[in-house]
Amino acid sequence: MKILIQNGRVIDPASGLDKVCNVALAAGRIIAVDRDPKDFTPNRVIDAGGCLVLPGLVDLAARLREPGYEHEGMLESEMAAAVAGGVTSLVCPPDTDPVLDEPGLVEMLKFRAEKLHQARLFPLGALTRGLAGEVLTEMAELTESGCVGFGQADVPLASTQVMQRALQYAATYGYTVWLRPQELHLGKGVAASGPLATRLGLSGVPVAAETIALHTIFELLKTTGARVHLCRLSSAAGVDLVRQAKAAGLNVSCDVSIHSLLLTDADIGYFDSRARLTPPLRQQRDRDALAAALADGTIDALVSDHTPVDEDAKTLPFAEAEPGATGLELLLSIALKWSRDAGVPLARALAVVTAEPARVLGASLGTLQASVGRIVEGGVGDLCVVDPAAHWTVEAGALASQGKHTPFSGYELPGRVRCTLVGGQLAFERG
Repeated sequence: MKILIQNGRVIDPASGLDKVCNVALAAGRIIAVDRDPKDFTPNRVIDAGGCLVLPGLVDLAARLREPGYEHEGMLESEMAAAVAGGVTSLVCPPDTDPVLDEPGLVEMLKFRAEKLHQARLFPLGALTRGLAGEVLTEMAELTESGCVGFGQADVPLASTQVMQRALQYAATYGYTVWLRPQELHLGKGVAASGPLATRLGLSGVPVAAETIALHTIFELLKTTGARVHLCRLSSAAGVDLVRQAKAAGLNVSCDVSIHSLLLTDADIGYFDSRARLTPPLRQQRDRDALAAALADGTIDALVSDHTPVDEDAKTLPFAEAEPGATGLELLLSIALKWSRDAGVPLARALAVVTAEPARVLGASLGTLQASVGRIVEGGVGDLCVVDPAAHWTVEAGALASQGKHTPFSGYELPGRVRCTLVGGQLAFERG
């Protein structure tokens, strides 16, 4: 199908392009930007006047709940949520059931996703078998089956020796290890340690749970030379350590969730289980430090941390409720809100959900490395057209995701996706 997107403000943070121009697509690829290709007769013309034309978003943390948790989400519903939010590439953690520790499971999941012709799926393989933290998986075989890295999801590694061996193995073959910094024993609470958790009688997770884990990871990086991506940083102290590690030349990148970027532990209110999240929401000084670090590049990417949870698991006392919230459809609007409210340049706000997460994935994208998260001639036609002037209110019933719970419920957010293209085909169009 030949598609012409015309009159839109085309923004590509990777190249610095920002101008009103046309984009032409054919055979699944972008064939022209800001010029008229010869002998091109489009089958479809999309008038993007007044809209932004952006690279398809890249989300580094989205649970699709399949296999094993189909009562909370299925590939069909969560991929539909992705393209409705302008997300065309997403990374899913390995904590499915069964765990993604066998090549056959990864291949099956990718095959199912590809048949839907919606967002591109990049699975993380389990770092240890069954995420049990004891025996390393066959990383080479998992990479061949399509894994872009290896992690433990939200299951901390109890053994420093196992972590060291995993990093040594990964460094040998150039794999990236994805770790959420959390010390096993200190991280078992349900809210961030502080006055609010004490007042509500909730078990706390101290900042030390994050900083101790970060110190351990960084010391092992110095000896192994591995590359690590840190998932969902949550504290000001953690930001300081990451800044120091990058200054010291360690091969590390990191992300922050949309929840930690804008919310604080005060948003728990009167035990609102929609704000029961992992990592827990921290204090305002932490939120402000995370936002500043995302703006200055210390934190590389913004993620949805999409974790659909069903009604039964959320309508429980706060400490017993399952952590998680839906986020794929909110990612772009949260980035735009952050840009507007904090005065962050639009190019930076868009970069942290497009070019920067694509850079984190790097060579693991294979032939897609040169074009995912970018608008470039010859690149894959993954784009979204967004009306920045449209505002919408987050309502559970209007979300495409099977998971309807989010602490942003009731918020009015800027930016509405009009259409999303994946591989040059319309994957979503708002009626």
